[in-house]
This record gives sequence, structure tokens and C-alpha cells, in this order.
Amino acid sequence: MKKLVFAFAAVVAVSFASCGNTQNNEAVVEDTTAVEEVIDSAAATVDSLQAEVDSLAATVDSIAEAVAE
Repeated sequence: MKKLVFAFAAVVAVSFASCGNTQNNEAVVEDTTAVEEVIDSAAATVDSLQAEVDSLAATVDSIAEAVAE
């Protein structure tokens, strides 16, 4: 009788374990998409900041030339 109870418990445990895996895989796919969107947004922000820094550097250079004269 104990063997049947343990066998039944093992079958139930395996059933729960196999059902839980599908949900975890879907969550990973959704998280990956969100991370890619954040990375793309961050890259765009870095590009715009780089353009701003280049513009400010040109302004500082022109001011330095004007002061040197």
C-alpha cells in the first residue's frame, strides 16, 4: 500500500513539474523583449547625448579661439 501512495505522489509531482515549465518559458520571452526595448532606448539616448557633447565641444573651441585673439 505504501508503494502505491509513493507512486501516486511521484506521478502527481511530475505532472505539476511539467505544467510549470511552459509558463516559465513564456515569461522569459516577454522579459527578453522588454530588455531589448530598454537597450534600444538607451542607445538612442547615448547617441543624442553624444551629439550634444560634440556641439558643446565645438562651442567651447570657438569661445577659446575668440579669447585667444
